[in-house]
Amino acid sequence: MPQHKSCEKRMRSTQKQNARNRHVKSTVKTATKKFRAAGPEEAEELYRDVSSELDRAAKKGVIPKKRADRRKSRLARDRNRKVAAS
Repeated sequence: MPQHKSCEKRMRSTQKQNARNRHVKSTVKTATKKFRAAGPEEAEELYRDVSSELDRAAKKGVIPKKRADRRKSRLARDRNRKVAAS
């Protein structure tokens, strides 16, 4: 257990940050799974949702901006493949 007031505050802050990061990452993963499971007809709308969630996570600093961009690029490639296959 912490011996100093500042350490107690850091513990509280860290718990809040961990909870927020977990929630944001979970939201991104859920949106990604929905997109991957979707057919070509709803791929466009779900891609926008995933892209938005990734941008939001990067904006909050939960994931790095370049990682969000890379994932969006890969998902866009998947979207294009789904549409072309149909």
